[in-house]
Amino acid sequence: MYQLLETINSPADLRQLPRAQLKALADELRAYVLDSVSKTGGHLSSNLGTVELTVALHYVFNTPEDRLVWDVGHQTYPHKILTGRRERMSSLRQFGGLSGFPRRDESEYDTFGTAHSSTSISAALGMAQAARQKGEDRHAIAIIGDGAMTAGMAFEALNNAGVMDCNLLVILNDNDMSISPPVGALNRYLAQLMSGRFYASAKNMGKQVLRVAPPLLELAKRLESHAKGMVVPATLFENFGFNYIGPIDGHDLESLIPTLENIKQLKGPQFLHVVTRKGQGYKLAEADPIAYHGPGKFDPALGLQKSSTPAKQTFTQVFGRWLCDMAEQDSRLVGITPAMREGSGMVEFHKRFPGRYHDVGIAEQHAVTFAAGMACEGLKPVVAIYSTFLQRGYDQLIHDVALQNLPVVFALDRAGLVGADGATHTGAYDIPFLRCIPNMSVACPADENECRKLLTSAFEQSHPVAVRYPRGAGAGVETEAGLQSLPFGKGEIRREGAGIAILAFGTLLYPALQAAEKLGATVVNMRWAKPLDTELLLKVAAGHEALVTLEEGAIMGGAGSAVSEALQAAGIAKPLLQLGLRDEFIEHGDPAKLLALQGLDAAGIETAITARFGSLAQREKTVKVTLKSVA
Repeated sequence: MYQLLETINSPADLRQLPRAQLKALADELRAYVLDSVSKTGGHLSSNLGTVELTVALHYVFNTPEDRLVWDVGHQTYPHKILTGRRERMSSLRQFGGLSGFPRRDESEYDTFGTAHSSTSISAALGMAQAARQKGEDRHAIAIIGDGAMTAGMAFEALNNAGVMDCNLLVILNDNDMSISPPVGALNRYLAQLMSGRFYASAKNMGKQVLRVAPPLLELAKRLESHAKGMVVPATLFENFGFNYIGPIDGHDLESLIPTLENIKQLKGPQFLHVVTRKGQGYKLAEADPIAYHGPGKFDPALGLQKSSTPAKQTFTQVFGRWLCDMAEQDSRLVGITPAMREGSGMVEFHKRFPGRYHDVGIAEQHAVTFAAGMACEGLKPVVAIYSTFLQRGYDQLIHDVALQNLPVVFALDRAGLVGADGATHTGAYDIPFLRCIPNMSVACPADENECRKLLTSAFEQSHPVAVRYPRGAGAGVETEAGLQSLPFGKGEIRREGAGIAILAFGTLLYPALQAAEKLGATVVNMRWAKPLDTELLLKVAAGHEALVTLEEGAIMGGAGSAVSEALQAAGIAKPLLQLGLRDEFIEHGDPAKLLALQGLDAAGIETAITARFGSLAQREKTVKVTLKSVA
């Protein structure tokens, strides 16, 4: 089934094939991607769309000497397969297995680690400039999608690249439009013509000859611009200093390879516009590329099937329903997302309130300041954003929202561990980077019902508030109807014990309750990382000999640090154990396993507390047993 593909263990093997066999290789590669992802889960539509482009790039360029930088990187499975990782695809996105994104420590062909959008042009430009400075003759190629081009960072890099004399190639992988007839044979010919050395030489020679006569040079430039405008799409990329080529069919190897070979001979910044189709070659993914963007395991013959077992409600769904209910009640509410409508649970809101829904593209900085502007005019913006992506709008969060004390609600999805997406998407840092900002508040719901209520609490405030919640489902607590809120900045005692008190922030409340049953400990549902419920904290501290803080976030600067600071400010010296995510980047894998490895499951919490306060914990267990036996 994979006769050609099984002979390819590196791009060097690929470059030994006759060009006539590349189409068959691409077909095998596409089938292998589909088969692999159906067994492991992962990104599918985007990878099916880049098969021919990947084959062509490794065939034409001398990788890894020539550097390929894939933007985001969820389209790199064909790249991984062709670069010696074919047999490891069965371990994709699993603990100890292949990452779903490029990683420098995984392969020399992964020249730059990616996963957040719109970094490729900057990185590739840095590599191209480094090669020029070191006197090395090699190419740097950035492959970026049309969605990623909405981010300001991409245009910052283009602006910088246009004034540098580097061998940089930017490939725009445009997969959001159909391939219309003009993109066929005529455009293939024009693309190859404009990428050829004769065309480039003639253009440069003409400029040199006409430079002595400025009026003629300006006339020639205008004629060239008008001529190109008639045969290729109008583009702003030439104004950035790039030589624009395309658009060409990204699934046509007979177009891709000659064009890339011509570009390889050119000097300076080049821009190739390639049109591809997400899900190419698998009809179900072509028809619904969003559904097949990141599917779990499935049968390719049947496609994605609805489970007969009712799925537990996810936090994302809780947010989506709350958003619609609150919008129904308050006309000031507007919903904002940086290109994550599906991921953030805003599909229904978009349908019901299209005039109040704003997808600003992959532009987190803009999303935050856009929300600030709306808040200035009396609206109540809710920004739905992943914890890891809010990092990209941090300056705007401080300067444009918090400094002006504007009532913007940040719904932080994917707070804590995220499983298969790994370190690049882990929401470990939001509590530390949010709680140090004046005017900012941070809520940490323990379950689905608390999430709904704390979102309402956040919306009622007149200052910025973030509500952080994890990926997937929680404890399975049913959400109440209505829009009740919880007291601002107040926690609650969930279990009365003695000796040790566990202060839980967020969903780790439930494993804390399990551990407390064995330890005889008190458990406090703190609910708010900022403002901290200091009244409750001091009361608990006075009645217990030791305290434990628990959070699914970075320990350094996190909620546990807030407790320590509050105790110090009150002049209370009390043994304190802080449990959370350690000072390390956490690999991809099953979330439950990762949580256990961090010691944040019930068994790990009990072990850590016993190790630190062994005699105290054991004494309380003994007291409980004795009391029960007497009774």
